[in-house]
Amino acid sequence: MAIGIGRRQFISALGVGAVSWPITARAQQPGKLSTIGMLEIGSLDSYSLSAFRRGLTEVGYVEGQNLMIEYRWADNDQTRLPELARDLVGRQVNVIVTIASALPVGAVRAVSDTIPVVFGYGGDPVEQGIVASLNRPGGNVTGMTSMSSDLVGKQLGILRDVLRQATHFGVLINPKNVSQKAVLENAQAAASASGCTMEVLSASTGAEINDALVRLANDKRVEGLLVSNDPLFIAERARLIEAATRNRIPMIYPFREQTEAGGLMSYGPDLDARDREVAHYVGRILNGEKPADLPVLRSTKFEFIINLKTAKALGLTFPSGLLSIADEVIE
Repeated sequence: MAIGIGRRQFISALGVGAVSWPITARAQQPGKLSTIGMLEIGSLDSYSLSAFRRGLTEVGYVEGQNLMIEYRWADNDQTRLPELARDLVGRQVNVIVTIASALPVGAVRAVSDTIPVVFGYGGDPVEQGIVASLNRPGGNVTGMTSMSSDLVGKQLGILRDVLRQATHFGVLINPKNVSQKAVLENAQAAASASGCTMEVLSASTGAEINDALVRLANDKRVEGLLVSNDPLFIAERARLIEAATRNRIPMIYPFREQTEAGGLMSYGPDLDARDREVAHYVGRILNGEKPADLPVLRSTKFEFIINLKTAKALGLTFPSGLLSIADEVIE
């Protein structure tokens, strides 16, 4: 289960909680078919859309019945986003959705300021100029953010609790992702505040991930690695986990999927809860509400997952205190 607000002392929920909107399946006229576009920076295998589809059903929209979804995947090549955005705009979809990155939002806004856009990602949409404010986004864009850069300090704290003697850590970022600047700044600030050093590793392709991890393994100074919340690192989770195991590098990831795939541990937003909220907003817009009137929501559910099988392979043991507060322990 997900961590609720105030449930645990060392993990606090961030900011203003997501509003509990009443879910009403105020259905469209019988026989009317709505179309939404899904524009993503990653690839099909980077995402699980089951929670998003479930959320749509909860507000009265079922794919293949009264809803069509046009999927567009950039396969981690952001240069393709403008073309894919133009295609969706040209098809005059009713809403465009993106649930992993701010980059598709910018691509859509470059070609349309009228088609509603609903996002769900980890960055700060105000700082990045996506919305005017969280309470009054204005324009044609709204959605949900987990403010994942704010979680970096907690992730580092967890990693330090596992690696009790460690003082030199690393953070893996994608420099092409505008959200990563805040992640990097927070990681460096958290390391400095705790008397540690933080080394930056950059990768924007699978090959660059390999190169970065080879350098990390050869350097041998970095004792633990924070993996940022970039979609590339979800898509390349098998590569990351294999390298971590081979080189015995303890890593903490932002998402459950990475720990379930064999990563050591993860702390981050509950993506199922986020995707359902995004779907609810899509339904409200299809039912006639305006994005400008829907405040940007902030995630309030976060998960701490531990993989004991991986810990054993790395020769690590978890303190009982961490085990007791984990939302799930994979054995």
